[in-house]
Amino acid sequence: MKNKQDPAKQKDPQVAKNSIIKLFFKEVRGKIPDTSKSNIGHDGKGGHWLETQMGIAHNSKNEADIDGYEMKNNTTSKTTFGDWSANYYIYKDTNYFAKARTIENRDKFMTIFGGPSAEYEGRYSWSGRSAPKISGYNDFGQKLVIDRQNNILAIYSFSADTRKNKNKIIPASMKKEKLVLAKWDAESIAKKVEKKFNKSGWFKCEKDKKTGAYTSIVFGGPINFESWITGVKKGVIFFDSGMHIGNKRPYSNWRADNRYWQSLVTDTH
Repeated sequence: MKNKQDPAKQKDPQVAKNSIIKLFFKEVRGKIPDTSKSNIGHDGKGGHWLETQMGIAHNSKNEADIDGYEMKNNTTSKTTFGDWSANYYIYKDTNYFAKARTIENRDKFMTIFGGPSAEYEGRYSWSGRSAPKISGYNDFGQKLVIDRQNNILAIYSFSADTRKNKNKIIPASMKKEKLVLAKWDAESIAKKVEKKFNKSGWFKCEKDKKTGAYTSIVFGGPINFESWITGVKKGVIFFDSGMHIGNKRPYSNWRADNRYWQSLVTDTH
């Protein structure tokens, strides 16, 4: 049951919604995910089970899952819009790093602008306290800003860096104000948002907290880029970076608290 991007081939939204509800009640509701045959180390195995039950092929394509609807799985506190990498990262810039596009440069970037892991000795990450937010500069001298064209930038200012050893950590070429560490072009991220969420809408499969069994399915209307970027400006949609040494993926997730998602729900079944 794959989503069709061609509007001429896409089901009527209400017809598609009825089919999704019927499928959920038949294949998911009342069941606890059986992940015994999945890779035990894979965090998304529960999501893969749900995709299988709902007839969705496992893939990383940036498009709506079923006939114009994007599916989200049950989560405890926050739900992801997408893992959307920036169009620019400073560690790929030869003005600051001798060799572009190397894992070594990315790892070096994290030792400069990220923080050490409390669990793994020698492992740094650009996540948690070091990841920039829209609310203002963090202790690492970083924050998110949105320019007049709605491009999103992660910037660093040496004067806002409160780390005691910053003079030793930050290279001379980077001891600047409003140094761009990453940039998401408005046109690029708008396409990602619109493809996944601005077709027919989205739905989320909810579980019972005690038993872990699926109980209901909730729907929300289409989300366009204008409303999404407004959420980013307000801080309700945030950059939840998971970049860390030992994995080459940027892990540039954009998420929102489940209370925000709940505020968008139009109907429950």
